[in-house]
Amino acid sequence: MSDEKVRLSKLMSEKGLSSRREADALISRGLVYVNGVQVTELGTKVDRSDTVTLGAQAMQEQKHLVTIIVNKPIGYVSGQPEPGYEPAIRLVTDTNQFFDEINRSRRKLMMGDLKNIAVTGRLDIDSQGLLIFTQDGRIAKKIIGENSEVEKEYIVRVQYNHQSSAAKNFPKESLQLLNHGLQIDGEKLKPAQVDWINDDQLRFILREGKKRQIRKMCEQVGLSIHGLKRVRVGQLKLGKLPEGQWRFLEPEEKI
Repeated sequence: MSDEKVRLSKLMSEKGLSSRREADALISRGLVYVNGVQVTELGTKVDRSDTVTLGAQAMQEQKHLVTIIVNKPIGYVSGQPEPGYEPAIRLVTDTNQFFDEINRSRRKLMMGDLKNIAVTGRLDIDSQGLLIFTQDGRIAKKIIGENSEVEKEYIVRVQYNHQSSAAKNFPKESLQLLNHGLQIDGEKLKPAQVDWINDDQLRFILREGKKRQIRKMCEQVGLSIHGLKRVRVGQLKLGKLPEGQWRFLEPEEKI
């Protein structure tokens, strides 16, 4: 029903004001207003038509939330460390910071920048490229939320039947399947954009991110993967960021 009330935290998440977890924290601190009235009770339900705003302190705090972009090398894990492997967040040091014409603020790493920061869209240990860490639940929801439509672009080096040119020998019907028609664990995949860049490289553009999705897709059509690199998330491109280095997401950049 259109007049059904919803939790304030859910509505805040839907409106892009915060993540649901962050919304609860803001509500409990008295930093959320509904139709101009301060709300402090967790679990409060509101109408979808209500006007929800954040207090000045909350908006100021959100401006200082940090998002970091890493060019992850092969051999690093995205999240929690595994025995014998380094987590990619350890690449975020003063000496590894990259500056170019994009980094106009020239901001340096400060104490607290890595507090409560989380990876947003993992890469396998044997994959490389654009990896995002953020303190901002709004960015995380946009990239990996259940209804996310943000594109993720990958360059994938493949081989087909041990032949020198995968593109020339790979069946057109199989390429069509990569674009739409495959399943993983019994669940149909969303349509993708997959095309050849050259004889042995495919471009994958996905709007979902199941675990080892591209590897499983390629396996189903007889392709072996010899390199996988993420080069774009939404409007954010890996660009000139060198492997193993990182930079801040600039305020004017969009995902």
